[in-house]
Amino acid sequence: MTAHIRPDLATIPAYVPGRNHPDAVKLASNETTFGPLPSAAKAIAESAELANRYPDNQVSELRAALAEFLEVTVANVAVGCGSVALCQELVQITCDAPTDEVVFAWRSFEAYPIVTQVGNATAVRVPLTEDHLHDLDAMADAVTERTKLIFVCNPNNPSGTAHGRAELERFLDRVPAHVLVVLDEAYYEYLRLTPETRPDGVEISRTRPNVVVLRTFSKAYGLAGLRVGYAVGDPEVIAALLKVHIPFSVNRIAQAAAIASLQARGELLDRTDVLVAQRHQLREALLAAGYEVPSSEANFVWLPLRERSIEFAEASALAGVLVRPFAGDGVRVTVGDPHENEQFLSFATAPETAARFR
Repeated sequence: MTAHIRPDLATIPAYVPGRNHPDAVKLASNETTFGPLPSAAKAIAESAELANRYPDNQVSELRAALAEFLEVTVANVAVGCGSVALCQELVQITCDAPTDEVVFAWRSFEAYPIVTQVGNATAVRVPLTEDHLHDLDAMADAVTERTKLIFVCNPNNPSGTAHGRAELERFLDRVPAHVLVVLDEAYYEYLRLTPETRPDGVEISRTRPNVVVLRTFSKAYGLAGLRVGYAVGDPEVIAALLKVHIPFSVNRIAQAAAIASLQARGELLDRTDVLVAQRHQLREALLAAGYEVPSSEANFVWLPLRERSIEFAEASALAGVLVRPFAGDGVRVTVGDPHENEQFLSFATAPETAARFR
């Protein structure tokens, strides 16, 4: 006799992280190759000396720092163990029956269908457009009386494409006020749309109580290994998130590093500008070799190789570069250091490789 376990859990796919190998260049996980900012590294070392003490369960100091930075109140901010933990908590606070629906674009962030099923809700996948963008019209059309939550990944992972503010506003105008819309802005710091079109979920959420914004310290801030993300939204939504928050899940070191990173955020722009320049060079080289490469606003580029995706990734691995394939859809390539990008391009743009895969 064994303990009863929800039978549907057997059908949940495991989250698949990017591959890793000590002898290979890793461009598979959307990590930044920059380490923590120097002041954050110092805070990490100092806070480690207090690892015998529990962290602040309310994450009060970091929430206050974020509130000041974003010009909102502390009641508008929740912090989680990475933004993916907040994704799951958002399903928990909105869905209370298996018939409740969570709408998201597909392909998009791999965790969305997982957290939806873990939350005992129903996933509604809406195909991307031919330009690899969220089909916002189709997503609005997919809303039913059972829809409780919508994830909008902008820029999208793994395609890197992004909608401007006007398109997002038109979409939000079509969503019923009782449906919570999550603007997942994990790659916000890499957006380089014009000031007139650049979307800012925090600004959008100020006048839309059914919009919550997710951001993270894992990407541009170089703290992926510490797992700290945050949500910004209406105080009622934030209060609900705090109720399902796993106690002490944002550790002391992560909190200290995030606070220090915010205080040193002036240094961040130089790092992101360097990466964006490398992103442009990587895409231009791939385009010149004949590949289709959508314009990216994230820290990676997307090769929609479809049925050849796994084959391309395996060939790249043999050349010493690990990339992230999505079977039947494409390959995501993280923008690395210049020498790492060059090693990937040496493989991808070689005449025999380009002729085989482009």
